[in-house]
Amino acid sequence: MDMTRIFILALAAATAGTAHAQDLTAVTFGTNWLPQAEHGGYYQSVADGTYAACGLDVTIAPGGPQVNNRALLLAGRIQFHMGGNLLQAFNAAEQGIPLKVVAAHFQKEPQVLMTHPDQGLDTWDSLKTIDLLIGENGFQSYYQWMISEYGFSADQRKPYTFNPAPFLANPRSGQQGYVTSEPYAIETQGGFKPVIFLLADYGFDTYATTVEVMAKTAEESPEMVQCFVDGSAIGWYNYLYGDRSAADALILEANPEMTQAQLDYSVDKMKEYGIVDSGDALELGIGAMTDERFASFYDKMVAAGVAPKGIDVKSIYTLEFVDKGVGLDVKKALTGE
Repeated sequence: MDMTRIFILALAAATAGTAHAQDLTAVTFGTNWLPQAEHGGYYQSVADGTYAACGLDVTIAPGGPQVNNRALLLAGRIQFHMGGNLLQAFNAAEQGIPLKVVAAHFQKEPQVLMTHPDQGLDTWDSLKTIDLLIGENGFQSYYQWMISEYGFSADQRKPYTFNPAPFLANPRSGQQGYVTSEPYAIETQGGFKPVIFLLADYGFDTYATTVEVMAKTAEESPEMVQCFVDGSAIGWYNYLYGDRSAADALILEANPEMTQAQLDYSVDKMKEYGIVDSGDALELGIGAMTDERFASFYDKMVAAGVAPKGIDVKSIYTLEFVDKGVGLDVKKALTGE
């Protein structure tokens, strides 16, 4: 069975029999990769009936190497799509695609660079002295910003093939990764904890793990969009701070190559680095977005030559469904904060 196509249904029975399946609106949320902890808040709201409680029967359609959920969104075959970062939305605007970002569940993109410990490579500037293993997508996006903003060199960049062996073999090198994933692989395979540089903490201020809909969906079905945005925020609070065992069980079932140890590590890192719950989300709620952040990141990408000038940035998102503090009461009840 192709596990990338497993669909996880949020049945009305999850709400203790208070709703009937025929009363729920069936929608599909297409993610951008295989099920993992970075998708945990959505699986949480499927597992505990949060989506169903506000009227949605949510199907999670996993992404993967052979899956293009963004194309399915554009074709009208799914209602919600998980964006990576804002560069995709800028590209959609450039092409005239009527897409809207309605929430951003990662305040910080998890993109990192890693170095070996005990090599004197523990400052941002020290990275300019070594080879950096960067994939093509990274080279065309955040690395161009590193060149523009900080004076890194294109000559430093060596192709990264998603194999950690070259990095492990050369202690005077750096490698890209996600804070929730690659450092764990280095720890388990290399036997050491790498030095981690989260690009977001150095000014790469894109939102990530966004929720995208077609503009028509936001205009014609605002209650449906609001339910999904609110339900996802509540799901993320419960996943990060409450009992996430049921959500983890769904993830492990849908992705047999995933392990509980990896899930635990990823959740710890999301909390440690404030990937989901930091910045504006602390007061406005998970999923928060602001005009200032969109404008800031766009200006940086134009300066770096990554995004073209002249995009109407405000056309690619709406603040209608976020910044309402949804779920802050759930966090307080779970953490006492």
